[in-house]
Amino acid sequence: MNTLEAEEEPARRARELLQLGQAGAAALTAERALADAPRDRDLLYILAVAQRYGRQYEAADQTLQRLLEVTPGYGRAFQELGHLRRRQARDAEAMQAYQQAVVANPGLPASWKALADLQTRHGLVREAANSRAQHERLLGLPPELVSVTSFMHEGKLYKAEQLCRAFLQREPHHPEAMRLLAALGVRLHVLDDAEFLLESVLEFKPDFLLARIDYVDVLQRRQKYARALEEARTILTTDPANPAFRSLFANQCMTVGDYPQALQLYDELLAETPDNPQLNLVRGHALKTIGRQAEAIDAYRRAAAGRPGFGDAYWSLANLKTYRFEDREVAAMREQEALPGLVSEDRYHLCFALGKALEDRACYEEAFGYYTRGNTLKRETLRYSTERTELEFQRQAEVCTVEMLAARAGQGHPGEDPIFIVGLPRAGSTLIEQILASHSQVDGTLELPNILAIAHRLRGRRRVDEQPLYPGVLSELSPEQLHELGEEYLRDTAVHRQGAPRFTDKMPNNFRHIGLISLILPNARIIDARRHPMACCFSGYKQLFAEGQEFTYDLDDLGRYYRGYVELMDHWDRVLPGRILRVQHEQLVDNFEHEVRRLLEFCGLPFEQDCLEFHRTRRVVRTASSEQVRRPLNREGLEQWRHFSPWLGPLERALGPALVEAP
Repeated sequence: MNTLEAEEEPARRARELLQLGQAGAAALTAERALADAPRDRDLLYILAVAQRYGRQYEAADQTLQRLLEVTPGYGRAFQELGHLRRRQARDAEAMQAYQQAVVANPGLPASWKALADLQTRHGLVREAANSRAQHERLLGLPPELVSVTSFMHEGKLYKAEQLCRAFLQREPHHPEAMRLLAALGVRLHVLDDAEFLLESVLEFKPDFLLARIDYVDVLQRRQKYARALEEARTILTTDPANPAFRSLFANQCMTVGDYPQALQLYDELLAETPDNPQLNLVRGHALKTIGRQAEAIDAYRRAAAGRPGFGDAYWSLANLKTYRFEDREVAAMREQEALPGLVSEDRYHLCFALGKALEDRACYEEAFGYYTRGNTLKRETLRYSTERTELEFQRQAEVCTVEMLAARAGQGHPGEDPIFIVGLPRAGSTLIEQILASHSQVDGTLELPNILAIAHRLRGRRRVDEQPLYPGVLSELSPEQLHELGEEYLRDTAVHRQGAPRFTDKMPNNFRHIGLISLILPNARIIDARRHPMACCFSGYKQLFAEGQEFTYDLDDLGRYYRGYVELMDHWDRVLPGRILRVQHEQLVDNFEHEVRRLLEFCGLPFEQDCLEFHRTRRVVRTASSEQVRRPLNREGLEQWRHFSPWLGPLERALGPALVEAP
């Protein structure tokens, strides 16, 4: 018997006893095994079920609280809590638990059925109809696909993928199996595969609404916004009164910049359900993006009031950077965060928000405690590997040599349109972008994913144990291929431009692909946004990113990543002398006009006074610094990290020479 089988054996025995109706024996077996493995999810779950079967309701409650502390987002734990509350005739709490269960894991037929029964009993007709439809849909699926759904939402992605692919070998065109495989592709960040699978499903089953909704999501993730909008419009035509379809369409209007249409739809929906927390949240995001901060604050507060413990609503207030929480809000966040069984996503959002609130009150030690707790919880949801990232940096330096780049110089597309702003997040790139976007000849866009997508495609299909083709493949591309890739980048990014001859692309992670950029767009300008390593890294540690930037949730990971970034940028300076302008954030703040003139000169742009008055420029800003760049320049954030220096030893050690050599 291997180690894994030995670990699973007590849980298997306890489960068999439970199936035989021997709840007491099952509970005893689980309890004995938990003495050696007190955080084992399966054992805790079986023990709770056995205790409920044995009418030990108080003990079952305590076991479930332990289980939810170990795995806060575990759908089956919420389902069992629902069963327990229903047995105790606590219907309102049972409904809440079942709702948490199906949010965490939509592949739980028992939760959908119980939810439908309870909603019917309490007169919630529309909600009951939806729950019943979900239950019937799951019952109509092959059992393997129900298992795939559960595995996927329990984080067992490899197991889910194996089962799904095995099923598709027997039934190659099963629509739900293809949709689930696409969903797995999204979770594994293989978005091109997910897009292809969903396109294929919709070709032979165009009325499969779940697949079309997923297709909108994939298109949006790939920033194919115009296409996503059209797909959302198609969905809306099937049932124009459906609130979910109207909300989906409003979300897509927002992504293409049609904020008036999006806000009109949100307002119409909120007139019907004024306390809807999710609608108030997305309405707040829209208002924030277009600079209507007071209204955004009101929307976020309404979202928080609509659902106790709604972490994202509180974090959205904190993420304005200029908002100061009231005492009652801090007390509410503390109370909710302390509750056992809170969904992990809500908990880490609340932790980051509390960290910001307490930092603003100069309670630095307590603030750092919440930041650390939030980062730890978030990191547990990721699969980041520092070693894998450092190997990627090393490969870039080994492949992109002076000789290789010189031999291919000038072979890409000659366009001078892009201005790439690279570096680390929270290094001041949004300020640089706002300065440039205030120029009459420059369009400010977004953190565009196009270079990352090209690099991903060049990596090719490979097994886990195979070396990726990229960046080695760069030395094999013909002049025609390099030109075509540059042309593709300019064509695909055109949707984000408003007609100016130049535009910014401030995806920070593009620093990892400067070799690629220099080959396919040899005349593009590249700006390295640099900030003091302690200030930059700790600012990243305090930031809960919507997606990506997985290295920011651990101080050691952060320091090693920053050090690798500095070393790779030093390499690019050696092999591409003069191609990159470094803008040090502290120097930009201290000697603003000189640095702005230097920036414009590097980009080949004439000086314009508007660039010095960047805060007056009204434009969409979607990053965490959106409110900060709408205010005049100040030194407020330069030294904030020093308040936390007693606890930043791991970061200092990981930075090593990058800290010693920092200006």
